[in-house]
Amino acid sequence: MSYFDNDGCQLHYEEYGHGAPVLLVHGLGSSTRDWEYQIAELAAHYRVIALDVRGHGRSDKPRERYSIAGFAEDVVALIEHLKLDAVHLVGISMGGMIGFQLGVERPDLLKSLTIVNSGPEVKARSPRDYLEIAKRWSLSRLLSLDTIAKALGKLLFPKPEQAELRRKIEQRWPQNDKRAYLASLDAIIGWGVRERLARITCPTLVISADRDYTPVTQKEAYVKELPNARLLVIEDSRHATPLDQPQRFNSSLLAFLDEVEQTASTTQ
Repeated sequence: MSYFDNDGCQLHYEEYGHGAPVLLVHGLGSSTRDWEYQIAELAAHYRVIALDVRGHGRSDKPRERYSIAGFAEDVVALIEHLKLDAVHLVGISMGGMIGFQLGVERPDLLKSLTIVNSGPEVKARSPRDYLEIAKRWSLSRLLSLDTIAKALGKLLFPKPEQAELRRKIEQRWPQNDKRAYLASLDAIIGWGVRERLARITCPTLVISADRDYTPVTQKEAYVKELPNARLLVIEDSRHATPLDQPQRFNSSLLAFLDEVEQTASTTQ
C-alpha cells in the first residue's frame, strides 16, 4: 500500500509485478478493487499499478469541485511520481473517461489505451438523454448509498450464480463518501473530449459488453473517429465486464498488450 501527494491531496496506489507498466483506473464509486480478478494475472507479465483517484477508496476526499481533467492530472502526477516514460492505461467507465482525457491532453504518456464500457463524452443529445441524466442525478441525491448498492447489484449481476458479486457491491458501495461520490458524478455529467479524439494515436482497444448501459453502436461510432483503434464486444456481460467475464477480459487484454509490446520492440 503506497501513497503520494498531488496538489495537497494524498492519493493511494498499489503496485504488483515487473515489466512494462500497466496503469489501472477504476470507475465511479469504486476503487482499486475493480481489478481484483485482473491484478494477479496481469502482474505475471507486467508491472501493474492500480490507483484510487481522489474522492475514492483510500485516497483523500477533499471538499472541492471534481473534474475529469482533475482526475487525469492525478494520473499524470502518479506517472511522474513513479518516473515512468509511458504506460499502458486501462480504464473502466469513469476510468475510461479519465483515459480519454489523458489521451487528448498528454498522448506522450500513453503506450496504449484500453477503454472498458465507456465513451469520450457524457452529453445530452436528445430529450431522452436529458431525462436519463436528470433521473440519475436526482436519484443519486435522494437515495441512500445502501439503496443504490442493492439496486446496482441486481442491475450489474442479475444471475442467481452471481450472488457473491452482488454481495460485494452491496458491501462496498455504502463505504463511499457520499459527498465525494456526488461530486464525482457531477464531474462526469456534461464532460466530453470527442472533438479531440484524433490526438489519441496510440494503439487503442475499446471493450464493450454486449449488455452495457450504452449500446455497442455508440462504441462503434467513436471507434471510427480514433486513428488506431479496434472494438471488442464481450458477450453475456454487463457494465462490470472485468468482474462478470474475467477470463475473457483478461485473455483479450493480455493479447492486446503483448501485441503492442511486440510491435514496439520490432520497430525500435
